[in-house]
Amino acid sequence: MTFATTQRRSEESRISPVFWVLLATLVTSAWAVVSGFGNPRFGVFLFVVAGWMVSLCLHEYAHARTALHSGDITIGAKGYLTLNPFKYAHALLSFVLPVVFVIMGGIGLPGGAVYIERHRIRGRVKHSLISAAGPLVNVVIGIGLLVLVSSGVFDDPAHPAVLNGQELIVSAFPAALGFLAFLQVSAALLNLLPVPGLDGYGIVEPWLSLKTRRAIEPFAPYGMLAVFVIFWQTAASRWFSDLVFVITDLFGVSKAYPVVGQFLFRFWE
Repeated sequence: MTFATTQRRSEESRISPVFWVLLATLVTSAWAVVSGFGNPRFGVFLFVVAGWMVSLCLHEYAHARTALHSGDITIGAKGYLTLNPFKYAHALLSFVLPVVFVIMGGIGLPGGAVYIERHRIRGRVKHSLISAAGPLVNVVIGIGLLVLVSSGVFDDPAHPAVLNGQELIVSAFPAALGFLAFLQVSAALLNLLPVPGLDGYGIVEPWLSLKTRRAIEPFAPYGMLAVFVIFWQTAASRWFSDLVFVITDLFGVSKAYPVVGQFLFRFWE
């Protein structure tokens, strides 16, 4: 009985082949961009999309793992610990739309996908920590990428990025890293907004009155879309980008890196 239980738990936590494919795509595209193999702009596109999807998987995994240790023992059976994006509750909100947002507007905005049985969890602090775990992953990844870019280890003045026949001031790979870092920082900041449907609201929700939570609940499915519309239709996107650039500058990363990275990413233009 103990062996069967241990085996089942091992299977529930086994990393999915889908995630390994994403990692392989990330590493292969990184090599292609660094070595100059193939179309560099398409290589940057693959690298950023693969890196973004890997971070989305880790974002949701953090929610799931924290929920498991907080009392929801059903997490493993749902496949949330396998890092398989197809196991999440809302693949459209969690993976399709965030990738579309990046392609259309360069906004890093993960969506909620892990269904947590909140009644199994006791204590408002635990509920808040579960919601905070996802954005924290984006913070850690973002800092790591910014440190890599600022170190200059991937800069190669002899091989600058080329766009429309013109040499740019940075190399392709650090530019791609810079854009991916920009997405991680923007994802962390946006997700911490106290908007229904985003993790920021999940952090404060346990501390609200039952009446307030019930009044807000019907709007939760539309929070992420509302944020995207506001950013797409108003100057909020430019103001927000300026804020993210202030943060990247604190790590010694010039805005040229994410800006050039986004230009290279949009290979179809």
